[in-house]
Amino acid sequence: MKNIQARADFDPAKEVPSLEGKVLFITGGTAGIGAETARTLAPHGPSHIYITGRNRKAADTLIGEIQGGHASVGMTFIEVDFTSLASVKEGVQKGFKHERLDVLMCTAGVMAQPAVLSKDGYEIQFAINHLAHAMVIDILLPTLLRTARAPSSDVRILSTTSMGYGFHPNNGISFAELDSRNPMSRFMLGAWVRYGHSKLANILYPAELARRYPEITSLSIHPGVVGTDLVYNQHWQTRWFIHITCWLSGLKYLTPHQGCWNQVYCATVAKKEELVNGGFYYPVGLHAPDKLDKTATDVNLAGKLFKWTQDVLQKF
Repeated sequence: MKNIQARADFDPAKEVPSLEGKVLFITGGTAGIGAETARTLAPHGPSHIYITGRNRKAADTLIGEIQGGHASVGMTFIEVDFTSLASVKEGVQKGFKHERLDVLMCTAGVMAQPAVLSKDGYEIQFAINHLAHAMVIDILLPTLLRTARAPSSDVRILSTTSMGYGFHPNNGISFAELDSRNPMSRFMLGAWVRYGHSKLANILYPAELARRYPEITSLSIHPGVVGTDLVYNQHWQTRWFIHITCWLSGLKYLTPHQGCWNQVYCATVAKKEELVNGGFYYPVGLHAPDKLDKTATDVNLAGKLFKWTQDVLQKF
């Protein structure tokens, strides 16, 4: 197994291989990185692309745009509310119709939200960024595993995380607060602590999936700092904090199109044998375990998160 080098010169139009016959599923696919991923992969001929979200008008517009240029690509919008696990379960169970699934991209997410609870009583960022995606994975896992058993299969799950995971609480995953239906109020950087909490889960969970289901390649993907509504719709103080942090770190905003490159590369261009199952990938295509702290590589914590998550999902 060789390590992939970072690809600053990545050109998806030239490098993404044929996706003929493949079925793709993108959460949050109506806007931002998710929509750009669908736009980027459609020209390469996948059999079908599923996208999820709450905005049917945006979904219809995107599907019309893509199928206007690539009529052979089937597309389905699954309308779900990621603040409700019952909505996610019902929507995906009813909306997903295929007998195979090659790539699942868990892209939907929120950032720096107020201290409120989801409809199920969990901190909102953890509920949307982690629990809702865990439900999607859980429902689609039998299909993913069945596809993985087929000859010459190459099944992948990609979870969008962030270097902002480093804001996580000192105890990593605060299970006690989550179970007590606590919005995890914090002084000062509370919104970022809660965000880091959820993004840490987006690193630990794929690593545990890789250990439990090695036939599927499960990765956590950092897209970079991307100029989407996730940033621009924030309160001015939050935008200021992001801008200052990027300036101090020497980081530049990526366009939404550039923001999808890392997951596009890891989902379709990188060969299976080149990828480290359960690994964390920095843009573009760089396996970067050195960017993770001890908490993000804690096998026991990942196992505990998996069990806690499964216990939550079974309630629905």
